[in-house]
Amino acid sequence: MPRDDDAATAYLFHPDLAALVGEIQPDSIISRSVHADDLVKVTLFGFAAGQELSEHTASKPAILQVLAGEGTFGLGGEVVEVRPGSFAHMAPHLPHTVTARTPLVLLLTMIKGTAPA
Repeated sequence: MPRDDDAATAYLFHPDLAALVGEIQPDSIISRSVHADDLVKVTLFGFAAGQELSEHTASKPAILQVLAGEGTFGLGGEVVEVRPGSFAHMAPHLPHTVTARTPLVLLLTMIKGTAPA
């Protein structure tokens, strides 16, 4: 629910991010843009059980947060178990993967820049 009537109080509020994904169909990965501006890009992902995002890198720092489900993250050669509440900060160019053991909902925050001083 966006609020943009005054620049000093502008905000975006979602009471339940996982609900934005909706039903995850078998053998699919869903992505929904939540927010984007000059500083950050926030994307919600829904993975069906068994789906995987193969190894890749990002040119900017990124944060992955698990909202629902279970799986693994591959982070620079190490594989870690994830569940709701899991958090990973990744430096630029870190090779990483995502594998869903159950339906998995993730919030990805890409950090594009810094606020002017």
